Amino acid sequence: MNSSLNAARRSRELAEAGDLVVDVLVVGLGATGAGAALDAASRGLSVAAIDAHDLAFGTSRWSSKMIHGGLRYLAKGQVKVAHESAVERGLLLRHTAPHLVRAQPYLLPLTPAVSGGQAATVMTGYRLGDGLRMAARTPRRLLPGPARISAGRALSLAAPLSPNGLRGALLSWDGRLVDDARLVVALARTAASRGARILTRCRALELAGDGARVRDELTGSTFAIRARTVVNATGVWAAQLDPDIRMRPSRGTHLVLRPETLPGLRAGLHVPIPGESNRFALVLPQSDGRVYVGLTDEPVEGPVPDVPQAPEEDVAFLLDVLNSVLGVPLGRQDVAGTYAGLRPLLAAGGRTADLSREHALLTSGSGVVTVVGGKLTTYRRMAEDAVDRVVALGRLGAGGSRTARLPLIGAGAGAVQEAGAVPDRLRARYGSEAGDVRALMAEDPALAEPLPTGITRAELVWAVRHEGALDVDDLLDRRTRIGLVPEDRAAALPAARAALAY
Repeated sequence: MNSSLNAARRSRELAEAGDLVVDVLVVGLGATGAGAALDAASRGLSVAAIDAHDLAFGTSRWSSKMIHGGLRYLAKGQVKVAHESAVERGLLLRHTAPHLVRAQPYLLPLTPAVSGGQAATVMTGYRLGDGLRMAARTPRRLLPGPARISAGRALSLAAPLSPNGLRGALLSWDGRLVDDARLVVALARTAASRGARILTRCRALELAGDGARVRDELTGSTFAIRARTVVNATGVWAAQLDPDIRMRPSRGTHLVLRPETLPGLRAGLHVPIPGESNRFALVLPQSDGRVYVGLTDEPVEGPVPDVPQAPEEDVAFLLDVLNSVLGVPLGRQDVAGTYAGLRPLLAAGGRTADLSREHALLTSGSGVVTVVGGKLTTYRRMAEDAVDRVVALGRLGAGGSRTARLPLIGAGAGAVQEAGAVPDRLRARYGSEAGDVRALMAEDPALAEPLPTGITRAELVWAVRHEGALDVDDLLDRRTRIGLVPEDRAAALPAARAALAY
């Protein structure tokens, strides 16, 4: 079946939705929800998946973009979560999304603030992390091992570091995404290619084990979707559909720096947070030249907002941590944008930074299965477990999960074979479909015009035709990340409007 998502397909499938009884209804189209839709559809089950907003509207677009092996959790004794993370990282690198996930080097600068004992402890942790890589059978050619490097080598990889007192750095490797929202789009489109109905702008007003009452947010009309089983994958908003669930979300804040702000930064940085033994700020250069700096881990009280905001105290805190290792300190004026995301943690005692990232499945009295907790790296396993649960509850007769070896859209052989014919930037975002995006530019040279971050007008048109983008927010804030910097967003707005009418 065609993998393209667009307004015409949405209208057609929305018109059919009220007349069907699907095997699985998934509510929420972040990574876990889109992953559940794919898992169920790949088992041959009929699937409808809805979201009140857009693909990756919630937490799944606000991550640090890391696909990591769980070293932090190993340090806390959470061996199961750590091993699961390493396994899932390996699957993404090797099988399911090698075009979107790759190895990233990180440096922990050995400044005067890092004692020899601390450095030895961290390096022991890195070696344990490499042990997780081996246990997960991820080859070293995909994920190199850790090493201690000289100050000169460290400065060649991260020129903005202060050379004063620098004894070298600890070099480690982990996975990273070119873009977390693009992973969700690939999941949703792959599910659609297996027959899943992917319906954005459809809000679940009421949820039960046999379906949902839904409102089309574009027209205001309400209708019912009937289902044999239901998965609630709405993350931090899960309690809005099941009041028995108790969440304790935490906020992670990131700064967005323009490309020229930290010139010569070729590796990511782990910057120790003062007074913390196992927490680091992350500095991650992006393929578009921007740099993201995060994250804090603060509890969030009160109602959960649709779009979290980054408090100024978080911004100041991150700047202070970052400046502790830079030769030339940055000020608030150097921060071009910010974003914040909420982690869907189950309520428990202690600091949110210390709560387990192990996911949980909760079944309501009416039979709705809610999947909460976890993290982006383990989305596939969370989805698999949720579908296993509803298959058993609904006696659906489907076999086991097939997603561990199922390539996502774009992960085909063309992703490698296009070398030389298509710019590297396009291959990194579209994989085997990069040539199709390039072909749009050949048809209309005006579509080759670059926008802020290097995104072309052709990519906006592609997002409307094939990736389910329905408005300018979808285009600028999720299919691309132009919107993270307000000035860039304003500059690209006319092109986004033109793409919708193209």
